[in-house]
Amino acid sequence: MNKRKNTQQSKKQQAREQTKQSSSLDLRSKINEFRTFLEQSKYEMKKVTYPSQKQTLSTCGSVLFIVTVIALFLGIVDVIFAQILEIFLP
Repeated sequence: MNKRKNTQQSKKQQAREQTKQSSSLDLRSKINEFRTFLEQSKYEMKKVTYPSQKQTLSTCGSVLFIVTVIALFLGIVDVIFAQILEIFLP
């Protein structure tokens, strides 16, 4: 009976040791994956081309102009609908 308990306990200890080893291997593999990710990210960032200041300013100006035009249009449409509603709902 004691031999059986000892055998079971030793199996449990072996299982714990394997779990510790596999978890440390998992951690190492995750760290290596993260390192690889960082290296690849660094390489890809070297490929990025950024717009010049002139391109950035012209694009920004275009966006601001379009936003202003749309805002004015929506404001005018809102005023028109408000007046129409006042006529039908006094």
